[in-house]
Amino acid sequence: MQIGELAKRSGLSAYTIRYYERIGLLPYADRDRSSRRDYDPEILIWIEFLGRLKTTGMPIRDMLRYAALRKQGDTTVPERQAMLETHRDQVRDRVAELQQCLLVLDQKIAGYAGEDQRMTDDDAATGKSKRKPAGARQARTR
Repeated sequence: MQIGELAKRSGLSAYTIRYYERIGLLPYADRDRSSRRDYDPEILIWIEFLGRLKTTGMPIRDMLRYAALRKQGDTTVPERQAMLETHRDQVRDRVAELQQCLLVLDQKIAGYAGEDQRMTDDDAATGKSKRKPAGARQARTR
């Protein structure tokens, strides 16, 4: 498949694909008779995996290291596995941190919802249609 189709199917721009090739994240593509890049469809699986690593926050230098090890073959499987296990642990820590942040946000939002409900309940009890903000003064007439 040519670079335009790979870009379309992978969601990466042609520029990004060429950049990834240049830095070693993607293997250099074979060339057709017209010297245009000709990618094997299997590269889509690798690109998707790289996208997952990127989404989970793996630094590009680590992605490059992983790609270099992958290129060396099966003898590097233990090292690649260790890299992924370390990264997985970091992702789990980040997910736990984000869950704590989400909990705080939910509590804050619930507090605001509770405040609105308290204002509505107070207005109904006093017969007022609207509460004035604290410290608000009425405008004087001249």
